Amino acid sequence: MTERPRRRRGRRRAGPVGGAVVPPVQPKAAVPHYSIVTEEQIALVHDMSMRILEEAGMAFYDDESVGILRQNGVTVDDDQVAHFDRSTVEELVARAPASFTHTARNPVRSVVIGGDYLAFAPVAGPPYVYDLERGRREATLADLEKFIKLTMTTPYLHVQGTEIVVPNDVPFHERALDITYAHIKWGDKPIMGHYPIGLTAFDSVEMARIVFGDDGLAANHVLLAVINISSPRRLDDRMLGTLKTYARANQALIITPFILGGAMGPASVLGTVAQANAEALATLAFAQMVRPGTPCIYGPFLAVVDLQSGSPVFGGAESALAQFIVASMARHYGLPFRAAGGYASSKIPDMQSGLESALSMFPSMMAGPNFVLHAAGWLEAGLSAGYEKFILDVEMCGVLQRFAAGVSWDEDEWAMESLLSVPPGGHHLGTEHTLGRYREAFHRMPLFDTDSFETWSAAGGHDAAARGARAVHEALDRYQPPALDSAVDEELLDYMGRRRSEIDPAAFQ
Repeated sequence: MTERPRRRRGRRRAGPVGGAVVPPVQPKAAVPHYSIVTEEQIALVHDMSMRILEEAGMAFYDDESVGILRQNGVTVDDDQVAHFDRSTVEELVARAPASFTHTARNPVRSVVIGGDYLAFAPVAGPPYVYDLERGRREATLADLEKFIKLTMTTPYLHVQGTEIVVPNDVPFHERALDITYAHIKWGDKPIMGHYPIGLTAFDSVEMARIVFGDDGLAANHVLLAVINISSPRRLDDRMLGTLKTYARANQALIITPFILGGAMGPASVLGTVAQANAEALATLAFAQMVRPGTPCIYGPFLAVVDLQSGSPVFGGAESALAQFIVASMARHYGLPFRAAGGYASSKIPDMQSGLESALSMFPSMMAGPNFVLHAAGWLEAGLSAGYEKFILDVEMCGVLQRFAAGVSWDEDEWAMESLLSVPPGGHHLGTEHTLGRYREAFHRMPLFDTDSFETWSAAGGHDAAARGARAVHEALDRYQPPALDSAVDEELLDYMGRRRSEIDPAAFQ
């Protein structure tokens, strides 16, 4: 690929949209995280993981990456399997920051990744969409744009994500262009870059450069990419190309061993955790070799398979237990933690999908997450994104974020005047305290019906999925596109037009 000379853009091209903007308040977790391991057990997990890296090693199937490893003192055999010394790993992992800011095109929407802060993002990667009206079908660019718009209408999703659905009507080698442009055009929250291959990562970075300028891109983490390890213990040239492209541009990474226990990992919780931790540490260490200080989120994707059918299981007890342990490992290494999202095997927005997602998400909140990918929309083991499921999941995200905020200990919270004045057998409905708080005292869930049976029946007797379908249309109707500087828009479109003619599809085979 020939890289064109480009104009230097030293100034930041992004800014607040519209007039006065009230900055959104990023949620923070006030409830303590839940841990199931002792310090001795954490040390044991680390030791077992290092044994895996020292004795079995991890494959890096990319010649340049092998060279980087050897330059940093890592032994790599003729099969491109790297064997890491534990002191080297520990020193390199310590270079990754404990927190960082994920910068948005609209600065007031930027979020902190780390500490007690929470950031939720929608589903990523499904090739299909589902809704009650049209059923299951291949996703298109128009579907991607609709999901971006839905993400913009809720305060409970803080990052727009990336390939929320796969735009199957766009050739693979051009998708990074259209996906990145759609996120810039239709949203102004922080975005993730395209990451299936280094060549597409390049286009995401260059388009971000147009928006933020050379200096703005160098100084800010405006893109966030998932680096999926092909478990067990393998990084291929595509993922390594993506990692190097983003790290060299000072952009952030989510380090994600993808393990289904019993298939890509052993049929045990501890064995799966040790493998996931080993894979994450090796990848984190390599990222710091490429660029010291590269922001990384520690985020294994852990589920299990039904060993009788071979199908993935979501919401399982073993997955939750494994997640609690890896969350403790993230804290041990001083890294932001990515937790499980609203995973579901169900094909439709039914009771099964709701239970599976709740059983995945609630342990995530208890484990102490900083970033939750796939927080809304996941169906069919990640093969489909559901419109109704998306909007219903957003309701659950709101509840979980309210839960994480904990209890206020302000004086007004005691309501002592009411408690002392309401007589035995009386009620608090008309007290000054209640009247002053009735709109905001308790978190509301508009899509969850709380009316009597008679009122619900008279209104049509709609179930949650039907109410979700209506809510999707209402959200899209009220969506307002953020402003985008016309010169930036023109330069983005010009870049995309040139790249469509330059890209060789064969390079993506």
